[in-house]
Amino acid sequence: MNARDSSAGFAGATGSGGGLGGGPKAPSDEGRGAEPPSEQKPPSEQKPPSEEKHVVVGTAGHIDHGKTALVKALTGIDTDRLPEEKARGITIDLGFAFLEEPDGLTIEIVDVPGHERFVKNMLAGVGGIDLAMLVVAADEGVMPQTREHLAICSLLRIKSGLIVLTKADLVEPGWLELVRDDVAGLVRGTFLQGAPILAVSAKTGEGLAELRAALRRCAAAVEPRRTDQLPRLPIDRVFTVKGFGTVVTGTLTAGRFALDDRVEVYPRGLTAKIRGLQAHGHPVAEARAGQRTAINLQALERAAIERGDVVGLAGALVSSLLVDGTLELLADAPRPLKSRDRIRLHAGTSEIMARVLLLDRAELQPGERAFARFRLEAPLVAVPGDRFVVRSYSPMVTIGGGALLDVDPPRFKRKAPALVSHLTLLERGSPEEVVEEHVRHGGASGARVGPLAARVPFGPERLRELLGRLEAERRVLAIERDWYLHPDADARLRALAVAALEQFHRTNPLRPGMSREELRGRAGGAEERVFAHLLSALDAQGVVKVERDKVRLAAHEVRLSPEQRRAIDRIEQEYLKAEAAPPSPEESLARAGLSGDEEHELFQLLVAERKLVRVKESLYFHTTALEIIQDKVVTLLRERREIGPGDIKDLLGISRKYAIPLLEYLDARRVTVRVGEKRVLRGG
Repeated sequence: MNARDSSAGFAGATGSGGGLGGGPKAPSDEGRGAEPPSEQKPPSEQKPPSEEKHVVVGTAGHIDHGKTALVKALTGIDTDRLPEEKARGITIDLGFAFLEEPDGLTIEIVDVPGHERFVKNMLAGVGGIDLAMLVVAADEGVMPQTREHLAICSLLRIKSGLIVLTKADLVEPGWLELVRDDVAGLVRGTFLQGAPILAVSAKTGEGLAELRAALRRCAAAVEPRRTDQLPRLPIDRVFTVKGFGTVVTGTLTAGRFALDDRVEVYPRGLTAKIRGLQAHGHPVAEARAGQRTAINLQALERAAIERGDVVGLAGALVSSLLVDGTLELLADAPRPLKSRDRIRLHAGTSEIMARVLLLDRAELQPGERAFARFRLEAPLVAVPGDRFVVRSYSPMVTIGGGALLDVDPPRFKRKAPALVSHLTLLERGSPEEVVEEHVRHGGASGARVGPLAARVPFGPERLRELLGRLEAERRVLAIERDWYLHPDADARLRALAVAALEQFHRTNPLRPGMSREELRGRAGGAEERVFAHLLSALDAQGVVKVERDKVRLAAHEVRLSPEQRRAIDRIEQEYLKAEAAPPSPEESLARAGLSGDEEHELFQLLVAERKLVRVKESLYFHTTALEIIQDKVVTLLRERREIGPGDIKDLLGISRKYAIPLLEYLDARRVTVRVGEKRVLRGG
């Protein structure tokens, strides 16, 4: 067993706490002897991550019950780092130490303050722990913060731990047994029921060997955290190291980070590259879930970051001002919690003021549990499954907690039964049902894997596996790679599109089809690629026909009456005969016995059939006439090599009114190119 002072590297960022956080600097803030992890040791000299196991143990207990002295006796590290802590003899902020055990096991210890005024600091450190070490002074027994800290650990669903009776040298054996019985009663019905209760003395060393052995046994039984999830490091300290810049620390709750990863500090939107990594004072090439980790962030100012922020891969996480989840009120909460009460929500290392909105009742009684929505006063960065603790606004006491179910919820009405059904499925459904539910609520926009990964309680690879299974069962539809649509949304879009086309054809029987953009707007405003997928499927199934930028029902045909057919034939013939000097639409329609302009349905039918081509506003030519004009111009250019508007006028016997638009049309068709005031053949 080896306890080690980690003052090297990032100034003991993940080991001893010397001068590493808010408050005045201690000498170690300057990072004496520090070198970038990438330069300190080549990867060949670092332990392969697969051989390591890291377990985070958090202390808990009342003020002056000997937590810090116990950690120092175990590890040799004094976690009271601030001058004020030294002067007052109490822990104010988080402290960190560790034990390196055989076989690659590292027990990382987070020492939390016990004073009721600093419970928010305690909550910032306890969120990432695997084991709780409840500390009770043998000469005082159970006290108020003993109970509150135990309640907090229970609300966070910490699964196991042990109990330490400190200052055993100050009491008689009989009194020690009374305290032992009292503590056993306190933890009855909690996660610590049946946990080891060990009496120790940091002063004499009594019981320390047994405590270390018990910690090893408990740590060995902890399941490793998953590394296949999105990496997240809730920041509990920010400081600077001379020669390196900004360093942040925290417990890596999921996934893994590696040197040179591009990361983002949420919710601030600051991006940086990982310049260096340390775990309990050692430089590492990769940090894994469960490790106390220090990250040297390149080119970010210390003042721009604070406790409560989260480091994640760039663009991978979401921050939200609205979250949904479960909420349970402690049985000994001082009073019921009413809907719209203002509370303090603690999640990860953050404390955020919020309004709690109960979904199916006006108030929550002590000991009750319900679904709730939280309107936050600052952005929260979290993922579903994260536990949180709720404290009352005033007085500041712990009253309950719960689990987040949706960190970017759909905009249901708060009292809608659909919202309760949605949350019930997210809480109790299978992984496939959870993914399907999120895709369903993507609606006409569908769901992309990237944003979806931040809203589900498992990693991207597992998400892709589940989506593949759902696609095979036709419970989701693949729009394109990593983009999915629910069949319900697909059916709604289809119905809207078909209904819109039916209405359009009834209203405009002579128009061959509706523009794609107009149809997309009438079909729920679906994302362009979702809409393209929809049209492609409907076309393949023979429901619609897509012709250039127009869409029609496959069964729709333009049927002209004999009078309409005679009128349209007359208009076409007039434009064909007019060649390079066509009439205006109004003139042609009038001669055909019709009133109107170029928007007239019969006129537009000729345009849609490509018999007439619009060259300029209100200036149309017959397609055949344009082909003849183009052939004449090309022949003339081959003779003269360059021509101007006057040449076109002479060639075609037309005025400038027609000559200039025709030259611009040929330019646009890439037949000619303008050189000064002349035209030449493109490529000639």
